[in-house]
Amino acid sequence: MSEDRVKRIEDLLTEAFAPSKLQIKDQSHLHAGHAGAKDGRGHYEVTIVASAFAGQRPLARHRMIYDALGSLMETDIHALRINASAPD
Repeated sequence: MSEDRVKRIEDLLTEAFAPSKLQIKDQSHLHAGHAGAKDGRGHYEVTIVASAFAGQRPLARHRMIYDALGSLMETDIHALRINASAPD
């Protein structure tokens, strides 16, 4: 299940941003027993570099990512650590 979720996250972010760098780490195992993990949703860390983030403040970048992930934020993702930047 976890690999499927990571793949879906990767596909959605790639489609939305065509990133030059994208790394997704499943950190769900670090939160075993956590109240938010009881419903089966996962904890992930995303590192993404994309031109779409140029000129955007961190909060706007996060919102763009949440929008791209859509319903996964409600059904599959409990927590998401985001490292989003524009290319140098």
